[in-house]
Amino acid sequence: MNSDKIKVKQRGPYTYRVRYLAKENITQNPEDNTVSFVQPNGAIFEPSLSVGTENDTFTVLNLAVAAAPHIYTNSFVQTVLNSLIKKSKSSMFQNRTLKELLWGYKDPFLSLVPYPISTTVGVFYPYNDTVDGVYKVFNGKDNISKVAIIDSYKGKRNLSYWPSYCDMINGTDAASFPPFVEKSRVLRFFSSDICRSIYAVFGGDIDLKGIPVYRFVLPAKAFASPFQNPDNHCFCTETVVSNNCTSYGVLDISKCKEGKPVYISLPHFLHASPDISEPIEGLSPNEEEHRTYLDVEPITGFTLQFAKRLQVNILVKPARKIEALKNLKRNYIVPILWLNETGTIGDEKAEMFRSQVTGKINLLGLVEKALLGVGAVMFVAFMISYCACRSKNGK
Repeated sequence: MNSDKIKVKQRGPYTYRVRYLAKENITQNPEDNTVSFVQPNGAIFEPSLSVGTENDTFTVLNLAVAAAPHIYTNSFVQTVLNSLIKKSKSSMFQNRTLKELLWGYKDPFLSLVPYPISTTVGVFYPYNDTVDGVYKVFNGKDNISKVAIIDSYKGKRNLSYWPSYCDMINGTDAASFPPFVEKSRVLRFFSSDICRSIYAVFGGDIDLKGIPVYRFVLPAKAFASPFQNPDNHCFCTETVVSNNCTSYGVLDISKCKEGKPVYISLPHFLHASPDISEPIEGLSPNEEEHRTYLDVEPITGFTLQFAKRLQVNILVKPARKIEALKNLKRNYIVPILWLNETGTIGDEKAEMFRSQVTGKINLLGLVEKALLGVGAVMFVAFMISYCACRSKNGK
C-alpha cells in the first residue's frame, strides 16, 4: 500500500465452462399454469481459453480477516480474534492459488476459532454440486405475455434482503422473455448472483449469425444513487460506507451473504462514484468491455447471446482491536475478481432458428407484401373500372 491507495493489477482471463448442465426436477403445475425447476451449478476449467492454470498464485485480500470485524462487532470478541489472527500468522493480504480463491480453502485463522464454524473460505464456495432455485415460472398457457416470468423463487415472491419494492422478484431469469419484444419495452429479470431484480433497455439492432436481434443493455441508471435515481432508494441500506446514500455503482449484498461484507459492481468500477474508485489504483473502466447486455430475438423473446459482467468486492474497514486492520485510514471496497460470463447461440442452432423462425417470418412478410400488392392492384383496377363506368354513365 502506498499513499493510502490499494494497488490492483488485472490478471487473466481464466475461463470455466458454466451453465452446461440442464435444468433438473422439471415439474409442470397445470393448476396455475407454471413449471418448476432447479438450475444445477457446475464449472469446468478450460485451459485452452486461459492464460495459466488453476495453480497460478495471486496476492489477494485475506477474506476471513477482512470479514471478521463485520461479522463480530463486539470489541472483546475482536480482541480474541486478533490473537488467533496473529497465532495463525494471517494478515490483511494472502497468497492463494486460483483454485483456492474461487472454490475454497481451509483458512488457518478460522481453523483456530474454538467453536464450530465453517472454516472453508472461497469466493464461490460452495458451487459445484449445488443448485440455484427452485424457480417457478409461468408457462404462458393462459396468457402468452406471462411466459417465462418468475412466479416464485425458493418458494417465495420476495427475497427478504431489501426493504420495499426493491425486494420483489421481477421478470424472468433472462434466458427468455415474453414474445413480441418491442424496442420500447424495459426487460426486467432476476439475477441470484446479485441478489436482486434488475432491468435492461434497448441499445441497438444487431445481426447475429443472420438473425436480427435487439441488444438490450443494463443502463448506468440501474446502479445510480437514490439522489440520481429515486427508484433506487431501497437499495441503499446503510449510510456510513455509502456517504449518506450518495455513492453509486456498488451494491451491498451482505444480507444475502450471511453478513459477509460483499459488494457487487461492474468491472473496474464502471459507472461508480469517484469515492469508490479513487482509493484503488490500477483500474481502467471501459464501457465496451465491462457492460452487461442481452441480445434478444424479438419475435420469440429468446436471448440468443449475452454478456454478463460483474465484479466481486469486499469492504475492508479499520478495526482498532485487530492489528492487521488497525492502521487503515479509511474504508476500502477492494476488488477481488471480475467475471465475464458469455453465451451465444451455436451455428447449427442458428441455422435451425433462421429456417424455422426468421425464414418463416420473412416469408410471411413477403406474403403480406404480395397480398398488399395484389390488394392495391385490385383496388386500382376497381377504381379504373369504377371511373370508366362513371364516365360512361356521365356521357
